[in-house]
Amino acid sequence: MTTTIKEALQERLEEVERRVVAACELSGRSREEVNIIAVTKYVSLETAQAAHQLGLRHLGENRWQDAKEKWEAISGSEIDEDGGQAVWHFIGSLQTNKVKDVIGKFTYIHSLDRLSLAQAIDKRASQLGITVPCFVQVNVSGEQSKHGLDPEQLPAFLTELKELSSLRIIGLMTMAPYETEAEETRPIFRSLRKLRDEMNERAILPESMTELSMGMSGDFEVAIEEGATWIRLGTILVGKEG
Repeated sequence: MTTTIKEALQERLEEVERRVVAACELSGRSREEVNIIAVTKYVSLETAQAAHQLGLRHLGENRWQDAKEKWEAISGSEIDEDGGQAVWHFIGSLQTNKVKDVIGKFTYIHSLDRLSLAQAIDKRASQLGITVPCFVQVNVSGEQSKHGLDPEQLPAFLTELKELSSLRIIGLMTMAPYETEAEETRPIFRSLRKLRDEMNERAILPESMTELSMGMSGDFEVAIEEGATWIRLGTILVGKEG
């Protein structure tokens, strides 16, 4: 492990932490309410290992093909500075035929957006005897390039998910459009929070959803101010290589 990688990561981590704390203070939230996912999809195994060893326990990947080497190297053997093992988050669009590779290895699924995928996850989780915490991905912005349900589709979708006992729907996820000014993303994040609260008020699911996965490198402070409980940070935190 080169010192250079760790030193650079440590500096970025300290700056990100400073900004997270400031956003929490500004919005009257506790720092403990916000979890950071280090998105390692664009960095090497060495960098991912360094991030985990520095205490970034939650690691996010988009594709099993890209994550496989990192998962195999870090899970089970690597521990972070507090003695904890990595917790993996699948944050990309998940193909149904990849469910068998992902479920059982990734604790959280952030991109549940269709019934066929939910059924495949439920089936695999049932075979493994586990329950999978999932976020339902909602395309709040309406961009055609984004995955996720239209907001008006959410109530019916949640109703269908009630029948799948090996899924635990813990919250909603969205991706905001890229904006030059982060403030422009606020309506997207606010809408997701209101949508979660509305679904909870309607008591569609047996348990209320508590989580919001929203906010990335360019807009995470605004997302925190609007209620994010999980922020997904790549370039600003672990960098980008290649």
